Amino acid sequence: MSRIVQVANFVSPHSGGIRTVLGQLARGYAAAGHDVLQIVPGRVRRATTHEWGVCLELPGRSLPGTGYRVITSRAAAPAIAAFAAERIEVHDRTSLRWLGTWAKCAGIPSCVVSHERLDRLAEHWTRGLVPTRRLVDANNRRLAAAFDAVVCTTDWAAEEFRRLDVPNLRLVPLGVDHASFAPRPIDADLRRRWLPDGGLLLAMAIRLSPEKRPIVGIETVRDLVGRGRRVHLVVAGDGPLRGRLERHARGLPVTFLGHVPTAELATLLASADVALAPGPVETFGLAALEALACGTPVVVNERSALPSVVGTAGRAAEGRGVCFADAVDALWALPVDRVRADARARALEFDWTATVRRFLAVHGLAPADAVTA
Repeated sequence: MSRIVQVANFVSPHSGGIRTVLGQLARGYAAAGHDVLQIVPGRVRRATTHEWGVCLELPGRSLPGTGYRVITSRAAAPAIAAFAAERIEVHDRTSLRWLGTWAKCAGIPSCVVSHERLDRLAEHWTRGLVPTRRLVDANNRRLAAAFDAVVCTTDWAAEEFRRLDVPNLRLVPLGVDHASFAPRPIDADLRRRWLPDGGLLLAMAIRLSPEKRPIVGIETVRDLVGRGRRVHLVVAGDGPLRGRLERHARGLPVTFLGHVPTAELATLLASADVALAPGPVETFGLAALEALACGTPVVVNERSALPSVVGTAGRAAEGRGVCFADAVDALWALPVDRVRADARARALEFDWTATVRRFLAVHGLAPADAVTA
């Protein structure tokens, strides 16, 4: 058995993809007999005990307008040393890159999980007006050199490393909680709340931040309403753009719920007709997979990794409201039972047990043939 440390920044206090990944992996590691320490940013130093191990919050600097905190000091190093870590798993390729070099000096095997595709993020933030390829490639080479393994969750995410012939690249798809997110009877009261006269219920589980492009969901509704469709969009999630989006959606059938607990989110997704995932830089898209697991088809951005994740259980569209509206109409025209069965079947192909086994292989704690490059 081994002592595994997970370290992450940019972890939402209540929900989010990275928090879900950390929790699922930690539970899997503990079930396999390993000791787990999770280090994340918080307001003050605090340790809490969980069924899978210990979560240590270290004081992190608040990033204005994001809702995130970041551990900016190297305070994680003494905590890792005190835990006598034998494996280090880093879930932040920017501010925690130094941990790879530190781990090598300490003789501890390490891996970094690439939750973002840096070339696409750079393109997004510079609007394609600044050539960033050379800088991105140099950064990715340094990242790969700092760690024993770089883990990507989709072929799409791995492309920026493959073009550099990075030798320590590993491909490990994520999973979905098939029990928490599963088909269930449609909540008629929930649907009547927003569609008393019937119609199409759309759901969007998303962080309300610029890179997620939630504005596309609102523009989708605007276009569908213009076509005479009875429709209502329910947005589950929060973020720095919420106020601006609420103003933009004024007069449209759109409801913002903020953070929604897992059970309520699963009910919403299972009761919706179509889910929307408009983010153009998603490297995997757990929220889309959770919708599929509930039996709900998803419209995704064609520029992201999601077309390969949803397969034929949804539609890929250009990231504009009119294009998403066309895809929604296309899904709405299909037989409901077939669409829901296809969505659930696709989700069943992604299992956290397999993901944990492959991560353990990356750590050298399971058969190596469980991982592909």
